[in-house]
Amino acid sequence: MSQLAIIVSMAVPGPTTQRYTERLAGNMLRLARAQRGWSQRQLAEAAGVPVSTVARIESGARQPSLVTVSRLLAAADLELRARLEPYDDHDDVLDARHAALAPDEQAQRAASFAKTSQVLDEARRAAAVVGG
Repeated sequence: MSQLAIIVSMAVPGPTTQRYTERLAGNMLRLARAQRGWSQRQLAEAAGVPVSTVARIESGARQPSLVTVSRLLAAADLELRARLEPYDDHDDVLDARHAALAPDEQAQRAASFAKTSQVLDEARRAAAVVGG
């Protein structure tokens, strides 16, 4: 196989996969805190890092190194393990379908998604208040 054929056959993450990858570290920290019932401050103190570090990672404003993520997870008695799998283009197919929609259809779907996200966020906040 020529070098050109190898380059052409490589997967390139679409927008959804890219967003997921950018938010992965923050999502892992939120899950770790949820498992321990900890606040951002408690995780930061246990890991010996500033609270702003945890907050910035969780918000997606900071992309930490694997060493930093591992240290934060270890503070919550968790271990980062990775498994390599073949590339799954499911999200890329959905991204292509979305891109093929008319602009007004895209706007309708975005509005519907935003409303659903808002309802879910409110339910999570309510559950957190009830759960203590």
